[in-house]
Amino acid sequence: MDSIVEIGGLILIGFIAGIINTLAGGGSLLTLPILIFLGLPPNVANGTNRIAILFQNIFTTAGFKSKGVITFPFSIYLGISALIGSLIGSQIAVDINGEIFNKILAIIMVVIVFYMVFKPKTTLLNVVEKTSGKYLWISSVLFFFVGIYGGFIQAGVGFIILLVLSSVNNLSLVKSNAVKVMVVLIYTVASVAVFAYNDKINWQIGLTLAVGNSVGGWFASRWSVNKGDGLVRKFLIVMVIIMAIKLWFF
Repeated sequence: MDSIVEIGGLILIGFIAGIINTLAGGGSLLTLPILIFLGLPPNVANGTNRIAILFQNIFTTAGFKSKGVITFPFSIYLGISALIGSLIGSQIAVDINGEIFNKILAIIMVVIVFYMVFKPKTTLLNVVEKTSGKYLWISSVLFFFVGIYGGFIQAGVGFIILLVLSSVNNLSLVKSNAVKVMVVLIYTVASVAVFAYNDKINWQIGLTLAVGNSVGGWFASRWSVNKGDGLVRKFLIVMVIIMAIKLWFF
């Protein structure tokens, strides 16, 4: 990757992916094909993409925090659970039938968009966040499996996280995104360690992509707080539909 055009293009793709990952999810469905196109084997592309995700979520978490969106200690508890799962998922990231996997992921995303569109309207009685007691335990268990999925293949994990946080914990979309990026940051540390140990990371390409992802994540986190849940919901629905169609038919 010596061409200025390639470097600039990779940073631009990373910027777009950073925005997509922060506001909804699925940015890795854009970056992974690009990394493979640049000549990386699929497992190395999968590992290299984690470097961009790691730096993206450092900057995105800082962006949310700068706008006063604080998710501690709830996000830490979920992050630790997901980290344990990600060690398993990363270790078994070997082989899967791509066509079957894509169709399953497409179905999951369609379910999510139906939920987002048709879920009952919240009232002042049920708008209270549920982040302690049995709801914390339920989320912790679910996030263990989220970590397994995220460790195996990052693409689309954001949609699943948002579904859990909005349905189980009753969080707003902006707050859910803030929790999401912290959780992904925590478990990605473990994923990077596993891929690096197995020499499945191209550091030059990963760090170049990380520049774009980081800027996109920082921009999108601060912008989403200013715009509120309405914008995030619309963006999420559009991205879910696009990704589901892509996965099902292509």
